[in-house]
Amino acid sequence: MLADHGPVRGLIGPRELPRLWSRHLLNCAAVARMLPDDGVLVDVGSGGGLPGIVLAAMRPGMDVVLVETMERRVTWLEEVVDALGLRNVRVLRGRAEELHEGVRADVVTARAVAPLDRLAGWTLPFLRPGGRLLAMKGRTAAEELAGARAALEAYGGGAAQILSVDVVPGIEPTTVVSVVRESERMPAKPVRKKGRRRR
Repeated sequence: MLADHGPVRGLIGPRELPRLWSRHLLNCAAVARMLPDDGVLVDVGSGGGLPGIVLAAMRPGMDVVLVETMERRVTWLEEVVDALGLRNVRVLRGRAEELHEGVRADVVTARAVAPLDRLAGWTLPFLRPGGRLLAMKGRTAAEELAGARAALEAYGGGAAQILSVDVVPGIEPTTVVSVVRESERMPAKPVRKKGRRRR
């Protein structure tokens, strides 16, 4: 479905089609081994369904919530969920920070959504204490984690580590930043990255 409709509907670039399996689907599938067999998974910024749809298919015992802001992408996700018969999935349209009150998760995932310092405020409030954020990142993972420590702590984040998860032989491992939410602490106001203010 992604190969046939993804480029036309703005879900994936045409140049990505030759590596749809290796760079995208298998890249997402690697995260499945880090998930429990059941519980609640929230995927923030689901877009074309990566990694949310892939993980829902691989963990049918989990209740999976796909969070997406754009209506056309929500429509796409609903079509895919229906076509694949994924009874464990529901799609919510809205900004993540507007949906925190209605969902409590054991795991939150995000792939290519935002830098980790911003992602902290969007994802950690979904988690129960002891739950984990699994943020799929690239080569800047260490730099992002170093710059996001204050934001992660402000939202109750504790132990954090960068993991390299093998997929299949010959495929580049998936880099995942794993953050455990240790408490339900929330900042009095959203944490913003320090830097120069533009005039």
